[in-house]
Amino acid sequence: MSSSPSANSPSPRFQAFHSMAGSLTREQTIEERYGIPENFLEIEVKNPLTHGFGRKMYTDYEIVCRTNIPAFKLQHSSVRRRYSDFEWFRDVLERETTRVTIPPLPGKVFTNRFTDEVIEHRRDGLERFLQIVAGHPLLQTGSKVLAAFIQDPAFSRDAYNY
Repeated sequence: MSSSPSANSPSPRFQAFHSMAGSLTREQTIEERYGIPENFLEIEVKNPLTHGFGRKMYTDYEIVCRTNIPAFKLQHSSVRRRYSDFEWFRDVLERETTRVTIPPLPGKVFTNRFTDEVIEHRRDGLERFLQIVAGHPLLQTGSKVLAAFIQDPAFSRDAYNY
């Protein structure tokens, strides 16, 4: 008889844990496996559109938010924001809190800023930025501007005295 553990039993190192946890584990229900999670937050930045001509050209981005977190008023929303809006938003977040390090935005581009490659790089960076700040519990509960920036199509910087 061999002293090595069988293929179905855990190694001796984890046997004590397995026997202790074995009675606590159970198969997940279909609802637990595929149902809506307790708290979820999905943020996408997509569909960049470039507007205007010459020196008045700019690109804005669609922000799509799906969530059931109470800090957000809508479970599904879609708004458009331009890079300068993100710059203002980041500045406000930094002034609202000293307890959270606000991540940087993708860098400002001065040449060839309307090429597909530059726009995609910026879109990806803006999406990562929003996922980090929107997912932070202290910002969800403490920021006066977070939910409005992400969800309110009538959002205006003028409504906030910063």
